[in-house]
Amino acid sequence: VQLQASGGGLVQAGESLRLSCVVSGTFFTIRAWAWYRQASGKQRELVAQITSGGGTDYADSVKGRFTISRDNAKNTVYLQINSAKPEDTAVYYCNLPVRPKDWGQGTQVTVSS
Repeated sequence: VQLQASGGGLVQAGESLRLSCVVSGTFFTIRAWAWYRQASGKQRELVAQITSGGGTDYADSVKGRFTISRDNAKNTVYLQINSAKPEDTAVYYCNLPVRPKDWGQGTQVTVSS
């Protein structure tokens, strides 16, 4: 499985950005997918997941601000980040929500106060 995350950058608190993750090497459509993040010095945490049928779930810390979506035609998972907070600063990765595969490089999101 190859996972290519992009879309990160530097934003100010309260701003928005959208992350993308192109997946290859697996049957994208039938799998659930997730976004994770890892802040410096902290463990990686799952922040959002989406089932093959489009059902979603979020960590409490991002609920109401993050939206995960998928485009099966493009083998791509998205993470819309709204009302960004400095505590959202982290490297963001996409992967399977259960038994994740190799992580890839991720994409850095930095939120300034």
